[in-house]
Amino acid sequence: MKAEIIKLLKERQGYVSGQELCCRLGVSRTAVWKVIKQLEAEGYIIEAVRNKGYRLVDMRDVLSGAEIESCINGGPIGARVVYYEETDSTNTRAKALAEEGAPEGTIVAAETQNAGKGRRGRGWSSPPGSGIWMSVILRPDLEPSRASMVTLVAALGVSEGICRVTGIMPQIKWPNDLVLSGKKICGILTEMTTELDVIQYVVVGMGINVNTHGFPQELTDKASSLYLETGKTWKRGPLMGAMAQAFGMYYEQFLAAKDLSLLKEEYEKRLANLDRQVTVLAREGAYNGICRGIDSQGELLVEKEDGHISRVLSGEVSVRGIYGYV
Repeated sequence: MKAEIIKLLKERQGYVSGQELCCRLGVSRTAVWKVIKQLEAEGYIIEAVRNKGYRLVDMRDVLSGAEIESCINGGPIGARVVYYEETDSTNTRAKALAEEGAPEGTIVAAETQNAGKGRRGRGWSSPPGSGIWMSVILRPDLEPSRASMVTLVAALGVSEGICRVTGIMPQIKWPNDLVLSGKKICGILTEMTTELDVIQYVVVGMGINVNTHGFPQELTDKASSLYLETGKTWKRGPLMGAMAQAFGMYYEQFLAAKDLSLLKEEYEKRLANLDRQVTVLAREGAYNGICRGIDSQGELLVEKEDGHISRVLSGEVSVRGIYGYV
């Protein structure tokens, strides 16, 4: 009920009468009044006028399960929202929920994580009030070999969602980072569980620096935030809603094709690596080349000095001009 009231207040330019809320939700005026008081305590500024009703005047950067739900506008992502004030890792919580049968599209989010996870076992700083720490449970009907492409789909969705809200388009550093001004603002971690060559579930974790005001000295040339890039503070709920909608749109196209053929052109428009010198840190040794985009399987195409095109499936790829690499 709380999410529905928030959504109605956001959608209405003027007042929403208490009677209308009661009729729509099938509850008493007392129940509506109690929810309004809860919302005010959380940071929503709501004007109440006799014989007119309630009007949302403003709100601080509230993050809650109800706020996130109120920002979801249909699509496959956001069918269910599970929110924690604090947790170890949203990916860890999402995997546990997936094991219990949580449906596809479930979003797991937290105000703060005390054991956030990055790629290759690295930690991820997740202080409260500063970012979006969320994971999405997916159950695609695909061969496990295709699951890695979900990371690219998620990156595309996050970039588009941020663009819709802020007007700025983050670039994607293949395969799992988003960058602005050559600095990382988002990391994506995808984990998968399979059984007999069938995907049981995929968990896509996203850590996005939204309102972070600063970073430790050793990260200042590598990390940034939407606040640092724009000079503005952004409400995280609407950002999450826009990202969920965009991710869902691209995910449906991906499932329809079972590869990235329908998304390749859109992805390459945002690809920070494109036509730039890259260094590929492969298991067999590092080599340099020029990035020529991706193929329909999400592999990075790197043209070596001899003109041979190498297809990079996974691994670390450094891009000249990004993260302090010159």
